[in-house]
Amino acid sequence: MSEMRTQADRLDFLVESFKAESREYSRVAIPGDTEGKRYLLRSLMNVRMPKPVSADVLAVQDAYLRGRALEKGIVNIADMETVGESLGSSHPFADKISIWQGDITRIAADAIVNAANSQMLGCFIPMHSCIDNCIHTYAGVKLREECARRMSSLRLRFGDDYEQPTAVPMLTDAYDLPAKKVIHIVGPVVQYGLTPELEKDLGNCYKNTLDMCLENGLRSVAFCCISTGVFHFPNGRAAEIAVQTVSGWLKEHDDAMDRVVFNVFKDEDLHYYEALLS
Repeated sequence: MSEMRTQADRLDFLVESFKAESREYSRVAIPGDTEGKRYLLRSLMNVRMPKPVSADVLAVQDAYLRGRALEKGIVNIADMETVGESLGSSHPFADKISIWQGDITRIAADAIVNAANSQMLGCFIPMHSCIDNCIHTYAGVKLREECARRMSSLRLRFGDDYEQPTAVPMLTDAYDLPAKKVIHIVGPVVQYGLTPELEKDLGNCYKNTLDMCLENGLRSVAFCCISTGVFHFPNGRAAEIAVQTVSGWLKEHDDAMDRVVFNVFKDEDLHYYEALLS
C-alpha cells in the first residue's frame, strides 16, 4: 500500500485514519492546504494515547515520515565539521566534537538525545515547540508505544506511582528518524534558583547518556540543550556544564566515541558553545 502512494496521498490517508480514531478531533474540518494538513496530522499524533496501530496505517506512516525526513534533509555526522575545522579550536577533543544548529530530528547519528519529562511518553500538547514533541512526531507513534511499555514494566517493579528519575537515561529505537536510537533523559527543573545539586544533576545527564552509549556500542551522539527550555536552566551555565562534563568523559574514554554533537536551536546557545569551544 505505502509504495503506491505519493506523499500527498499518504498525508491524506494518515489525517483521515488518525482523525477517525480520535473522539476529540473526529469532527474537525480538514484543511485544504498541505501545511494545514501537516499541522493537523502532527496534532493528532501528539494527542494520541499509546496503543497499537494497524499494519496498514503503520506502513503508510513509516513511508510518509521517511519521505518527510528526506524532504527536510538528512544531516550525516560524517558531513559535520568538527570544532577543530569550523572554529580552529585547540580543545583537546576538537576532532571529536561538533556544534550544529538546527532540527535534531534531521541528524543521522547512532543516537540523539531527547529532553523528556518524568512520564516518558512524549509531549501531548498539539504542535508544542519542545524537542520532546518534535522527536515523537517524526519518530512516529510506535515510539510512544515503546515508551509506554517500558514505563509499565518499571511500574510493575517499583509501584504505580513510578516516574523516571532525573538523569536516568532510557534507550529506545528511533523508528522513522534518521538516527538509530533515541536516548530519553529527564533534566533538572530550576524552580527557585540554581543550586549545586541541580548543576550536578545536569552534569549527570550528560555523563549517564555517554555511559549508555558506551554500554550499547553507540559511537556518535547528538545532545540537545537539556533543561534549558521549559525547565528553566540558565543557558550559559548549562553549556558550561555540558562542555565540561563531555570533555571530562572523553578524557577517560577517548576511544569510545567517534563524534559528540552539541545540537543547538537558538542563536544564544550557538554563541555560548562557540565561545566555550573556540
